[in-house]
Amino acid sequence: GRAGGARRRARLAQALIRFLVVAFSLFACPAHAQEIFPRFDFRFDGQYLTSSDPRFNWSFNFAGETDVVDYRRGRAMFRANYEAVAGEQFRRFDVNQGNYLLEGSTSLRLARVELALVWHHVSRHLSDRSKNFPIDWNQIAGRLLANWTRKATVVRWETDLRATVTKAYVDYAWELESTARVQTPLSGRYAAIGSGNLRLVGVDGSRARGTQVAGRAEAGVRLNGRAGAAELFGGIERRLDAYQLEFGTSSWFLAGFRLTSMP
Repeated sequence: GRAGGARRRARLAQALIRFLVVAFSLFACPAHAQEIFPRFDFRFDGQYLTSSDPRFNWSFNFAGETDVVDYRRGRAMFRANYEAVAGEQFRRFDVNQGNYLLEGSTSLRLARVELALVWHHVSRHLSDRSKNFPIDWNQIAGRLLANWTRKATVVRWETDLRATVTKAYVDYAWELESTARVQTPLSGRYAAIGSGNLRLVGVDGSRARGTQVAGRAEAGVRLNGRAGAAELFGGIERRLDAYQLEFGTSSWFLAGFRLTSMP
């Protein structure tokens, strides 16, 4: 009810204040040691899904991330992603949902890794379908990032441990998500790529289910250009709660392309 909503908003405000206090404390370094917007990257991909469910035939992602401030000891970063999911339920190309991810983070660089405090928000929306209530969640996360280079092969690894602060409709209490990506040159501008993602989601018991497991693996080839790159890939995915109003997992094979300025 209203009391519950007020308590959720209060917890959200308190968590945001703590996040900002930590961020501002890290920014407290000489102005000459700060760099504003030193990096901006984008990504667009489209992929075909081999699902037998007519709601899931295509997925498109529009993503960007930027380092807002680099303060030598770390950085403040903003990340966003919009996903459109399309099927053939009502017409040949039927976009049925849009999902938003927004993140703000502040980090501390150590010898070989980077630690970050992250504000993580996801909201999910239906397209051309009726829904008059929100489906979203806000989480605070600790993030570990690391890069390794061995000869010409580059490995990038990112792991998040998230605690849910507020949520609407979903039963997510916490998440552990880890992603690794490998890139190794083939010849000239071409490189082989591969990545894997594992997501564990702890739940609050309100939907009569236990801890959920989702993930994704893909492999492909990358063509590097001066300002960006194109990738062709195939893979497999197990997605949690693929349709917002239904609880469960869905699996499919996928094939797609990606245009990106991200390394």
